[in-house]
Amino acid sequence: MKIETQVLHEGYSPKNGEPRVMPIYQSTTYVYNSTDAVADVFDDPTLGMIYSRFENPTTDAVEKKISALEGGAGAMCTSSGQAATMLAVLNICSAGDHIVSSSSIYGGTFNLLAFTFRKMGIECTFVDVNAGEDEIRKAIQPNTKLLFGETIANPALTVLDIEKWADIAHSEGIPLVIDNTFATPYLCRPIEWGADIVIHSTSKYMDGHAVQVGGVIVDSGKFDWKKSGKFPCLTEPDESYHGIVYTEKYLDAPYITKARMQLMRDFGCYPSANSSFLLNLGLETLAVRMPRYCENALRVAEYIQSTGKVISVRYAGLESDPHHKLAEKYLPLGTAGVISFSVKGGRKTAVKFMDALKLASNEVHVADIRTCVLNPASATHRQLSEEQLVSAGIDPGMIRLSVGLENVEDIIADLEQAFAVI
Repeated sequence: MKIETQVLHEGYSPKNGEPRVMPIYQSTTYVYNSTDAVADVFDDPTLGMIYSRFENPTTDAVEKKISALEGGAGAMCTSSGQAATMLAVLNICSAGDHIVSSSSIYGGTFNLLAFTFRKMGIECTFVDVNAGEDEIRKAIQPNTKLLFGETIANPALTVLDIEKWADIAHSEGIPLVIDNTFATPYLCRPIEWGADIVIHSTSKYMDGHAVQVGGVIVDSGKFDWKKSGKFPCLTEPDESYHGIVYTEKYLDAPYITKARMQLMRDFGCYPSANSSFLLNLGLETLAVRMPRYCENALRVAEYIQSTGKVISVRYAGLESDPHHKLAEKYLPLGTAGVISFSVKGGRKTAVKFMDALKLASNEVHVADIRTCVLNPASATHRQLSEEQLVSAGIDPGMIRLSVGLENVEDIIADLEQAFAVI
């Protein structure tokens, strides 16, 4: 099926007499006919549901849908995008391990990789998103377990050369983990370019309506965890789960099975059934919404560029953008609805401009159906030092504009009156 059909039909197929719309299974637990039946499920959780701390029929249907959209072998939803990133890393990293990441990533992810993981004994080296092959290889150490990057970085809006990063990762015997939040599988499917694990903050375009926070991890099922010998957590018996060897028992998707059986069991950061129901509603219109976001954002980016009141505009859909060529390769249908631009006059002028907006909301969110704005240096990236802000591609006067689905003329009119104020 094409993606326009997948978003409607994957994950849930009602049988004779069953509800057309995917139901909400609002239950914490599941009943079995015997003690032996319960024991069998605890021996192998893939045989049935155990407890809604780490699996639920409503969420299971959404996981199957997202996995299909990304071309993966399996998926696991989480309570937030941050939780998805955390579990994606901890599933194969432990104290003494190392990560290499693009420096152009979301501020919350930067903090997680640079500071919180360090407290757990996991170090991270950041390299420029445009770094050459030699520079990336130089950052890789014997204990490096993965490379990490974002398809479209938030809010720097750089485009990662996925194929290049994947080739480097695989030559070193490690996987490439990609955050595909801004692109969504409608605009880019990183697994087709060599990515091994794909994560999303489903709170963004997948949900689309700003009604629930969530995340997801998708396992491509293609990475050979045995080959390099670097992942005993997957290739040797798990003492916490009856000595199961994931790469032997779960051949199709050992990575995501381990994440659920081990990490979700222990951390319990699983979404509620109601949240998954709402996420599914958003997913059903994803293929309708994404082209409109792209169309509106390109028009708005062209307008902002023409005002003469900005230092720069970052939107890979513009031919003048330094990442336009990569966008043509990886994002031929468009580059989503988020624009970053820096006004002349720095942070003070940026704040004055944002406070003058009437249609756009000043809020800590992005990828909504409604247009919204944020000053990253004052909010999402506030904990970063000046040096780290520069490394992440952020200056104090940068404004992140998430273009919504309103009539584009109304969006431009709002921007025009705010530009008049400055």
